[in-house]
Amino acid sequence: MTQNILISMFFNLPLLRQTKIMYQTLTVYHSLLRWLVLLSLILSLITACSGLWKRRSFSKTDNAIRHWTATIAHIQLIAGILLYAQSPVTRFFREHNAEARQQFDITFFSVIHAILMLVAIVLITMGSALSKRRHTDRHKFRTMALWYALALLIIFIAIPWPFSPFAARPYIR
Repeated sequence: MTQNILISMFFNLPLLRQTKIMYQTLTVYHSLLRWLVLLSLILSLITACSGLWKRRSFSKTDNAIRHWTATIAHIQLIAGILLYAQSPVTRFFREHNAEARQQFDITFFSVIHAILMLVAIVLITMGSALSKRRHTDRHKFRTMALWYALALLIIFIAIPWPFSPFAARPYIR
C-alpha cells in the first residue's frame, strides 16, 4: 500500500479530502510565512545599511539576522514547493497547458511566481553565503545589502498582492 492510502485509512478520510485539507493548510502557512520573510529581509536591509553608514563592526547579532533571514526564506521555499505540488491550479496547468496559458492568473502561479520566488531564494542564499565569507565588516554589510535588496525587489514583484495586476490574493489567507 502506498503511504497516501495508509494515511487515508489512518485518518478515515477520503484521500481527496485529505489533499484538500493539506492544500488549504499549506496555503495559510505559506501566506503567513510571507510576512516573516518580508520582515526578516527588511530587518536585514536596515541592519546592513545601518552597518554601512555607521561603519560599525559586523556583530554576532548582525550575523544571526543574516542567518535567520536565509533560514526563514528556506522554510518558505519548502512550504511553497509542497503547496505547488498540491495545488489544483498547477495541476490544471500541467494537465491542460494550452488552455491554462490563456488564463494569466493560472500561468502566474504555475510559472512566473514559482520561478521568480526561486530566483529570490537563490539570491538570498548567495547573499548570505557571500556576506559570511567576506573579510571586512564593510564588505559583509555591502554584500548582504545588495543581494537581499535584489531578492526583496523580486519578491515584491512576485507576491500576489490584493492590488497586483498579475494575480490578486488577500493579504492573509
